[in-house]
Amino acid sequence: MKSSGRSGKRRSILAKRETGIDTRSRVVPHRPVLWRVGIGTDLHRLAEGRKLILGGIRIPFNKGPVGHSDGDVLAHAICDALLGAARLGDIGRHFPNTSPQWKNASSLLFLRRVRQWLDAAGYSIVNIDATVGLEQPKLAPHIAAMEKQVAAALALEPGQVSVKAKSGEGLDAVGRGEAIRADAVALIQACC
Repeated sequence: MKSSGRSGKRRSILAKRETGIDTRSRVVPHRPVLWRVGIGTDLHRLAEGRKLILGGIRIPFNKGPVGHSDGDVLAHAICDALLGAARLGDIGRHFPNTSPQWKNASSLLFLRRVRQWLDAAGYSIVNIDATVGLEQPKLAPHIAAMEKQVAAALALEPGQVSVKAKSGEGLDAVGRGEAIRADAVALIQACC
């Protein structure tokens, strides 16, 4: 069925009555938006006497991740998701565990650097969704603080960062309390 074009004109007239804007004469420049998605994951063994830091928040517990930096698996997974989305490599390439510069470094520094690289490459972060797998302790009381800290490190609104926690249900290294794992997905955009 061929359209007479009258329905489009009628919608424009109705829109003008409601908003005062004549949409027929309005020119909207076309700017394509490039959306990119990245996935990150990190896994560390847990050991007695190490600090448990997640999303920059110190969680009271007798074990923590074994790592070159502070072992913050949440921050590491988010870094990898963002770097991957922008095709900028991975966390090991930028912050190698063989470099004395990163020994015991705060992973919040990694997040800040990754944000700078994304800005320089012309990308903005839309949102981040992450899950931490840990048998003990329960993380629910710390989730809001982790989201806020990660958002601040990345210069985002807290609503742009979602963190969830899951137990290992007694299965694999996470479920046996031997390891901690984090997975993250990041959505970024660039205007062309």
